Amino acid sequence: MRIGKLAETMGLKPSTLRYYEREGLLAAPRRTAAGYRDYGPEDQAVLRFVRQAQEVGLTLEEIGTVLQLRRGGACPCGYVAKLLEQKTAAVERKIRELEDFLRELSALRERAARGIQDTGRYCEIIEERGP
Repeated sequence: MRIGKLAETMGLKPSTLRYYEREGLLAAPRRTAAGYRDYGPEDQAVLRFVRQAQEVGLTLEEIGTVLQLRRGGACPCGYVAKLLEQKTAAVERKIRELEDFLRELSALRERAARGIQDTGRYCEIIEERGP
């Protein structure tokens, strides 16, 4: 399958496939006699995996490591499990930060709803919220 067809099939741009090849995510494809890239079913499987891994938050660098481990004959699932633990902890931290921020915004909004007098400053809602 040529690069344009594979890209279309996977919902990607040909430039993305060339980038993945340069970054080592996709192995260098076979070439036709005319020099065109010729991709096969394994390349489609790799691209499906890349998309799935991105959907669960893995970076291209992390995905590259998973692919290298697999290509080297190792099972990458232990590595992925550790990544997922780290990403879960990061999301939980972010949720706590966002909940704190939401509480602060709600308090400011309530304060604004009570009415504000023009003190000549920029905006007392923000300026008097504290450090």
